Amino acid sequence: MKKKIFLIVISLTVFSCKKEVPITFSEIELKYNDLAMIEINIPKAEGNTENASMLNSKIQNHIANTLNYVEDYIENLKLETAIEVFNNEYSSFKANFEDSELIWEAIFDGEITYQSSEIISIPITSYLNTGGAHGSLNVTFLNFDPESGNLLSFEEFIEDINGFKTLAKTYFEKKFGITNDKSFEDYFFGQNFLLPENIGFNDEGILLFYNVYEIASYTDGPTEFTIPFDEVQSYLKIN
Repeated sequence: MKKKIFLIVISLTVFSCKKEVPITFSEIELKYNDLAMIEINIPKAEGNTENASMLNSKIQNHIANTLNYVEDYIENLKLETAIEVFNNEYSSFKANFEDSELIWEAIFDGEITYQSSEIISIPITSYLNTGGAHGSLNVTFLNFDPESGNLLSFEEFIEDINGFKTLAKTYFEKKFGITNDKSFEDYFFGQNFLLPENIGFNDEGILLFYNVYEIASYTDGPTEFTIPFDEVQSYLKIN
């Protein structure tokens, strides 16, 4: 009996300690300018734990896929490979357009907007310029499970999607002074209100972010608003 009690105490202690240790972050800055100009400034989870390694690999994999404009997301695409491909494509561009003074650019910035024992939100802002009238600016919110380091889908932290959508619609109405469905159609290209592709967290609450072209026109820029925690908590699976 004593052995059983001892083993249970040890197991509970190990599990408790494992749960209580938060992920700590540092910042890494990477610059490559041998051919194209590439800058990467992102948080890095410290330590040799599986969750830290998984989180770091997910961030780098997102950047790699964005850098290579892949249509179908490649789970195992390495950042080093993506950088090599980007530079090779730029070299081909220079060979075909020798008189062009355009230098391809790729800039990535990440920051931690919210961290708790249940979720970590890290938006990655990417800017790519490979020609055209203007570069491409995009923000992607990556929401992580701190215990595993895996990415979380909306359904994994929002309890009631339909109820949350109704709440978000009222905040959108307040922000833009919308009074009828016709006005929504002006923003959503003939459709009624839609949730954005990117939802994350900050210290005030849950943040909804619409990238350029997702709603309205390019000149309107990105659209974002925050719903306070006390208003949205009943729709969430996390505290």
